[in-house]
Amino acid sequence: METTWFCLVAVMIAMYVVLDGFDLGAGIVHLFAARSEKERRQVLRTIGPVWDGNEVWLLAGGGVLYFAFPALYAASFSGFYLPLMIVLWLIILRAVSIEFRNHIDSTVWKPIWDVGFAASSALLAIFFGAALGNVVRGVPLDSTGYFFLPLWTDFTIGKEVGILDWYTVITGLAAFLTLVMHGALWVALKTEGEVEARARMLAKWTWPAVAVFTVLITILSFMVQPHLSQSFRKGPWGYVFPLLALMGLIGARVMNSPPRARDAFLSSALYIIGMLTSAAYGLFPYVLPSNTDPSLALTVHNSAAPAYGLKVGLFWFIPGMILATGYFVFIYRHFAGKVTADEPGY
Repeated sequence: METTWFCLVAVMIAMYVVLDGFDLGAGIVHLFAARSEKERRQVLRTIGPVWDGNEVWLLAGGGVLYFAFPALYAASFSGFYLPLMIVLWLIILRAVSIEFRNHIDSTVWKPIWDVGFAASSALLAIFFGAALGNVVRGVPLDSTGYFFLPLWTDFTIGKEVGILDWYTVITGLAAFLTLVMHGALWVALKTEGEVEARARMLAKWTWPAVAVFTVLITILSFMVQPHLSQSFRKGPWGYVFPLLALMGLIGARVMNSPPRARDAFLSSALYIIGMLTSAAYGLFPYVLPSNTDPSLALTVHNSAAPAYGLKVGLFWFIPGMILATGYFVFIYRHFAGKVTADEPGY
């Protein structure tokens, strides 16, 4: 049962990154893909009906962690307190930037919120990537299962690490580039004319950097976390996840053309899913490794709730997720198709 919930959490995190990832990416690229006020409103309309709903997956993932892995939830939310507060403020700034930009018609007001939207989206992408890097690298858990990390120490990997070191900064940059490509492909899918052409070009220019960082973080992750190589040696079938990522990465480049815009975006989504599931498979059964003593690591077994609670929770979780999935299918189908610069809103 613990493994089932581990897989469910991994799926929910992957869904969040794919869905909220494209509107984070749209926020990063909108100052470059759009040159005029009219074009910027067009980019905002590509995410307008869905951006706040996409964040539901983040809330649901946090709720599942609280329910299924309370020890992990307690340790993570205390140890990562500082970056979590930074992420919270960035999410607030991003939401405020989207909603406030049109309240005053001013040559100063709108550009300020546009910069806030782009900057908060970029920093969120970097911090989320660094968070994944911290999980892969491990944290200094003590015998009670708790830890605390400063924002940084000396940027090296050792026992006295911070949230940011050379490895987590690299994973943050890799996440930033990935979401730039992902968001650009979404904007290209949903727009037309000059905005579509610029977004498609941004995705094309970003792709080589994503490919280089994919190879780089793969090599570095196996160096930083020996458990990854052990997992893939024990279960070679797990190589299907990196294969999915590779297929998605190639597809995002090959299919980046107007007739295959949807395929290019879905390939980018496949790449993200493949990378995240590769990390989850490589870390299992760890949910939070220890970089000081492997025996102190939190696993799916020593951090999970009692088995009875997990079984009962599954009966409530399944219908709830069916309803949520149905809602998302309806919304995305209802707002399918291109957005034009002449439509009202944003």
